[in-house]
Amino acid sequence: MYSHQVLDHFQNPRNVGAIVPADAEAEIENPACGDILRLTLKFEANRIAEARFKAKGCVAAIACGSALTELVSGRSIAEVRRLGREDVISALGGLPQGSTHAAQLAIDTLTAALKNSRP
Repeated sequence: MYSHQVLDHFQNPRNVGAIVPADAEAEIENPACGDILRLTLKFEANRIAEARFKAKGCVAAIACGSALTELVSGRSIAEVRRLGREDVISALGGLPQGSTHAAQLAIDTLTAALKNSRP
């Protein structure tokens, strides 16, 4: 059902926790399923130097939060703004159709964090 990458990110999540103080942060809850994703970011020279997440939810939500932190780390803010849910799904080797909402939650949280960023 889940790809090897999804299970690996779920069982061994990367970048778990919070950055204090963070340059950007957001927490979003998916009202349909109850998954919650919190993302904190640290910037350095217009790049994401560090990304951390906390998640409460299904296997896919935790895997997507973990994969998102790897996708954004080291990238420019401009590059990160162009990421979409398909990028998260691809990084995980695919998701079952019923779990794609988790990739959208990750992207929505990233978008909100960038909007809430502090210079």
